[in-house]
Amino acid sequence: MNIKKVLAPVLTLALVAPAGIVASTPVSAKAAAMATVNTPAAELRASLDYLLSEHFALAVTAMTKAYDGAKDAPAALKALDQNAVDMLPAIESLYGKAGADEFGRIFRAHNQSTDELVKAVKMNNGDAKKAAEAKISAFVDEFSSFLATATGNKLPKAAAMEALRLHEDQVQQVFNEYVAGDYADAYKAYREGYKTMFTVSKALSGAIVAQMPEKFANTKPDTKAADLRSALNMLVSEHVSLAVLQMQKQFDGGKDSASLISAQGMNTADWKAAIVSLYGNAGGEGFEKLWTPDHINAQADYVTAVKNGDAAAKQAVQARINKFTQDFGAFLGTATGGNLPGAAATDALKKHEGQIQTTLDQYAVGNYDASYASSREGFKFVFGVGQALGGAIVTQMNDKFQETPAPTPMPTPAPTPVPSEPTMTTVWMKLNSKQLKVNNSTIQMDTTPVMWKGMTYIPLRFLSEGIGATVSYENKTKAVWVMAGDNKLGFWVNKNSYSMNNVTSKAPAVPVIDKNGRTLVPMRFIAELLNWNVMYNAKDGSITLTSAS
Repeated sequence: MNIKKVLAPVLTLALVAPAGIVASTPVSAKAAAMATVNTPAAELRASLDYLLSEHFALAVTAMTKAYDGAKDAPAALKALDQNAVDMLPAIESLYGKAGADEFGRIFRAHNQSTDELVKAVKMNNGDAKKAAEAKISAFVDEFSSFLATATGNKLPKAAAMEALRLHEDQVQQVFNEYVAGDYADAYKAYREGYKTMFTVSKALSGAIVAQMPEKFANTKPDTKAADLRSALNMLVSEHVSLAVLQMQKQFDGGKDSASLISAQGMNTADWKAAIVSLYGNAGGEGFEKLWTPDHINAQADYVTAVKNGDAAAKQAVQARINKFTQDFGAFLGTATGGNLPGAAATDALKKHEGQIQTTLDQYAVGNYDASYASSREGFKFVFGVGQALGGAIVTQMNDKFQETPAPTPMPTPAPTPVPSEPTMTTVWMKLNSKQLKVNNSTIQMDTTPVMWKGMTYIPLRFLSEGIGATVSYENKTKAVWVMAGDNKLGFWVNKNSYSMNNVTSKAPAVPVIDKNGRTLVPMRFIAELLNWNVMYNAKDGSITLTSAS
């Protein structure tokens, strides 16, 4: 299944309704046998999506605010700690009070360690920085042991350590680039780190369900329908996290406000690209004309009005936003053929906009605890989108989300299949090094990744074959084709276009042929197309890509 094509109609509907709109429809016996986003395992994954992604967003906010000495820094740290506290009931329901207490001890202390790291960097205290980094490394080791033990090794310690180390590295990369004033790169790294949390929640929910399948009614968290729900959760919650932070920074006159606006544009572009792939350019343009001027831009105009104390301007912006909720709600109702009623969509949009405005209003008058409480409420609210819209789409196109039936058992005795453990595949390369590491295996390449015109290029064939994809080359057209699962990806040497499942789009840079005759492609571009997370270490030039399977 091409997930981009499946997501396209969904993304047109995003940011609409809380859980309950779809769930309120009576379920028939026939519907019970259909693919659905509403299973116990999918619910577990969605809960982890919410809590882990909020942890990342609040961690970055708390660290950067503390470094800036912002007045709301204590409120941000308090919200981060409350996020950890909110995880405890879920842990207790699975592993008892003792398990929850141990989780809380380890996790909450780790939040304090990152705060200590910020203070050390701000004071330029090398010894204190090393001490804080040592605490964070100790957390990675201790918490990975906890997860392995708690899940009965369904999530092995090595896999847990790999995921936790990547998360900590990504948080610190965002912070380091923020401190250096490289705001554009900081928020690109933010988006990568945010995406990683959803990879982690998929692996962790898979381990928990494999450990206690009966508790989750023998359902799975990695079905096509659950993947859709999670993908929607990621896109819409990232929109909220970026919007709230950008509005705060714009109000304060922060130097990174423009970079946050650019990051919001990237989030919008992800949606538009999927819409274009299904509805063509006209559909994508129609979406953007509704979404950008009176939603994204209007929120920035709202900040200006509040900052200037201009009641008339504020009222005018609110009128624009109200019209947006009505127009976009009607658009969604039409797009879904009434499966999501336009009135219900409009009501949900109004609630979302109200939460965003309340968050900024409270921030503007210095009620920081209230502002973060409103922000957290708004963040949680949009996680109903994945459930409600995902449910609507799965109902409309159920055949696209049906799982492959299990094979009929043979009459002869056979060993009981052992459920595969959730794994995280890691690919490691380094600038000017011919070594390629895939998990614990090392491959010797005949070329190296290079930095060219400010972009990192990696050898396509070795990367693709390292992750199990196949590569072919057409000499006549100078086309390179990559088959990765159900996706067919094509590039043309020295052309700034690419093909994804027969849909041609413009590429940010052209592939090149190096002196060894190997095709090199921009690292972040290929990683995003194949849904891999990427981490670049500027200190040693190493490149780490990860994907859960």
